[in-house]
Amino acid sequence: MTNAETNTAAVAPEKAASKKAASQKKRAPKASQGAKKAASQKRRRVAKQAATTKHIDLLVKQRDEGANSKKASKAREAAVPREFSKKNIVLELLRRPTGATLPGIMAAVGWQAHSVRGFISATAKKNGIKIESSKNEAGERVYKLAK
Repeated sequence: MTNAETNTAAVAPEKAASKKAASQKKRAPKASQGAKKAASQKRRRVAKQAATTKHIDLLVKQRDEGANSKKASKAREAAVPREFSKKNIVLELLRRPTGATLPGIMAAVGWQAHSVRGFISATAKKNGIKIESSKNEAGERVYKLAK
């Protein structure tokens, strides 16, 4: 045996031709950033105008229905303060001679501290009510109506 006969390596068979046709490009060329931004701004402007128009139409409809409908009379009845509203509960707590602490008001109406402070500030401002704020011996903030 000769050296050339022993060193022949097995060669892989040739691949068959693919049966699939070439696919089209998956991604189309992208638009420039300026064109995208302009289109986005136009969409937002059109949506805002549509929302404003709907809101105005709703207000006009409510005004036209308004004066003689049952809904209007119910709205007027609701304007009378309710006995057990959260506003009345807080004001009753503030009317006590000892006043009310922030945690006490929070527990009574289920609000968070910032909501109670905001309510007290807004009520005093809108209704002209004077509310005194002081600290008790325990260091808690106590609110009560001024005399």
